[in-house]
Formats: sequence, C-alpha cells, structure tokens
Amino acid sequence: MDQQVDAVYENGMLRPLGPLTLAESQRVSITVSDPDASGSVHRDDFLAAIRAEVANLEHFPTIEEVQRALSKIPESLVEDFIAERENRF
Repeated sequence: MDQQVDAVYENGMLRPLGPLTLAESQRVSITVSDPDASGSVHRDDFLAAIRAEVANLEHFPTIEEVQRALSKIPESLVEDFIAERENRF
C-alpha cells in the first residue's frame, strides 16, 4: 500500500506531518522530493491564500461554536498530542 505524507527533516531524521498506517518496526521505502523544486505550492503562497479566504468569510465561529463542534469527536485527542510531543525529542 502506498501512502503520501509530508515530512520535516529535523536533527537528521524525517518527522511525518500526518499519521501513517504502519506496523511497529515495519520496513518501508522512502522517496524524497523537494516540494519547492517540484513546483508545488509554497508555504507563503498557501498562507496568503488562506488569509484571503478568511477575509472573505461572512461568519467567524465563536469559541463556544468551536468547542461544541469539537465535543462531537468521539475520541480524545490528548493521546495524539502527547505522542506528537514525545516524538519531537
């Protein structure tokens, strides 16, 4: 099964920016490509597009609306945040 996920190279290691459906210690083959060199959207262009989209919104959700929407997620995200934090070091 092929997966595509963005990653950041830090301290000599690649850190995935999204979840991977891999078994522990599973061997994989990695192809590395530079998004800037391949003509993909640059981060600054992406942020500018998002800012423009937000500027055109008619309604900004309140914190209560966001909390209500997030409360419908059946699982806790705490374990994900802790695991991500531990993977940084």
